[in-house]
Amino acid sequence: MKLPDDLDRILDRLARRQGSSRSAVIRQALEAFAAERGWSVGALAADLAGSLEGPRDLSTSSEHMTGYGA
Repeated sequence: MKLPDDLDRILDRLARRQGSSRSAVIRQALEAFAAERGWSVGALAADLAGSLEGPRDLSTSSEHMTGYGA
């Protein structure tokens, strides 16, 4: 990731203060940014939920489990 010099120095300082890596600081910042907006993996994939056809839960039907396991 390329950053302007001033943001690069801030990132270094934050990582040192937290005793963590620059990557960890960036991950935390992105997580906070997403949470502030109410974004989550579930919310971002909501349009995909229920978009597939087929049995609701293959794991509970012995008919669909034939050939798996003992």
